Amino acid sequence: MIPLRDNNPTKSFPIFTLLLIAANIFIFLYQMSLGPAMEPFVMQLAAVPYEIMHLRDISPKTDVPIAATLLTSMFVHGNLLHLGGNMLYLWIFGDNIEDSLGHLRFILFYFICGLIATFTHIITGPNSTTPIVGASGAIAGVLGAYLLLYPRAKVDTLFILIIFIKIIRIPAFILLTLWFVLQVLNSTEGGSVAWYAHIGGFIAGFLLVKPLRKKK
Repeated sequence: MIPLRDNNPTKSFPIFTLLLIAANIFIFLYQMSLGPAMEPFVMQLAAVPYEIMHLRDISPKTDVPIAATLLTSMFVHGNLLHLGGNMLYLWIFGDNIEDSLGHLRFILFYFICGLIATFTHIITGPNSTTPIVGASGAIAGVLGAYLLLYPRAKVDTLFILIIFIKIIRIPAFILLTLWFVLQVLNSTEGGSVAWYAHIGGFIAGFLLVKPLRKKK
């Protein structure tokens, strides 16, 4: 199932949601323009669990401080599908969370969820040298917040089952609960996707959005 749009209007302009999307797209286009130099560029900005846990830069050496990669890693993506999926979810669900929290609290919330997501992944493999890239941990926090605040909001979703393709409208709690369950199930399989980052970010967003929410 692929979400296309939600039926949940906002009262404010989602400036930081759009800026985050623009920044991610700009950095991706820049890294693609580097040609053979793209991989070293991505590696400089990626977060590596071993480096963060041991505070020691491993080959290849970079000029980016190890601590800074916890943030820079949220703005680089492995491929167009990786970027597109993340930005689609941020576009659909981010505006409502920014509207609920307020602009500055939203950007703080976004980065806190991203950091918690990264550390959740690191805890599961502290000596891993596989780099972590992508905004999905932070965006998972947005999804967790949306589930708590707007569970009954309707989401137009592209449903694909073999040759059956249809757009259906379902409550957000069904879509997002199913998304979270899939992350938990897939985490047992391992692979190159940071499933535990998605789980940690989602739970962080679910728990943090109420304390950070604007007072009425």
